[in-house]
Amino acid sequence: MPENKLLGRGFIKRPTCPFCGMLIEKPKELNLRRPGEMPVGACSCRAVYACDVTGHNLGSAMIEALVFGCNMDWDLAWNLSPEDDYQEGRVENYDYVNHLVVPGGAFEGRRISGALCFVRFHEDVLEVSAEGVRKKLEDAKPVTRKMETHTKGKSFSKKEVEALVQSYRLDPLIDAAETDRKLVRNLMRLLYSPDPQFRYRAAEALGRVSAGIARDNPSSISKLLQRLFTAISDSAASSWGAFEAIGEIIRHKIDLFAGYIPELYQFLGDEVRRPIVLRILGSIADERPDLLRKHTLHFIPYLKDPDPLVRGYAAWFLGNLGANEIEKDLEELRDETTQIEIYDQGILEKKTVGQVVAEARARL
Repeated sequence: MPENKLLGRGFIKRPTCPFCGMLIEKPKELNLRRPGEMPVGACSCRAVYACDVTGHNLGSAMIEALVFGCNMDWDLAWNLSPEDDYQEGRVENYDYVNHLVVPGGAFEGRRISGALCFVRFHEDVLEVSAEGVRKKLEDAKPVTRKMETHTKGKSFSKKEVEALVQSYRLDPLIDAAETDRKLVRNLMRLLYSPDPQFRYRAAEALGRVSAGIARDNPSSISKLLQRLFTAISDSAASSWGAFEAIGEIIRHKIDLFAGYIPELYQFLGDEVRRPIVLRILGSIADERPDLLRKHTLHFIPYLKDPDPLVRGYAAWFLGNLGANEIEKDLEELRDETTQIEIYDQGILEKKTVGQVVAEARARL
């Protein structure tokens, strides 16, 4: 690819930082991230950036850059404010394949619509995060995965959706997520089922479908989460699957929706809802314990709660966090025979608190 045919014409160029104007390196995939998440990079001026190869997930890319620049500290990221703590920038028409900016929007027969979302933090934030960011990039690797393609699925009737959830065949629903506009609504109605295992399967299906929709339309799922939180403000809502749905939506697209986790804490003060909130937090911790590990001390007192359900779910949650400091507290619960329900891969299994404690201790 001779440079003189591509560069210097003013319409195809190498990408530069919008803050300092320096050339930047091609984004890389962090070793600590799961395959398929957005590649990231950093400029010599210490601005950081994330790459959205499609240009349809700019909100996600900005969150990726923000969290990466905070050295993966979600709490720090969500407590920062634009302008007060950082500035935002963007480079559009970015071709990830060739690491070029193509303002014309087409190159080598391909449509170029990618984007680089930049964040430059103020000095006080950089003091606590810059060194960690540098070390993570040193261990990062070039992205070799193929760009994601989404196969459009068919639309399903209410009965078909119900049958797929009942049989725990979720892949067809995930494939249809981006094209079937009634799918979320049809899954929502299943959350009212009196069968707890079916209700949990419906919540998982909703979480997985929402993750697919959020790739291109994260705001619609944010609004769905807000509606669910509004619904559980009604005391009657705890009897249907709103909490489960919130937990599954967060855990299946946690890179976007981790900021909603603190909203669950407000319900811990309600003795009736406390067990289910701990159960939901436990499922999120099973996916990403690093997001909640720093709050361990806040949850340890629940191991001595008068309600055995609270004690059981607290033990499961803290075990998923890998909280070594609770080993002595778990010893006091090893003989408890109260049963709690743990959902995993379509099955709602009953276990005694003693069994949960034994499994938690084995993970510590």
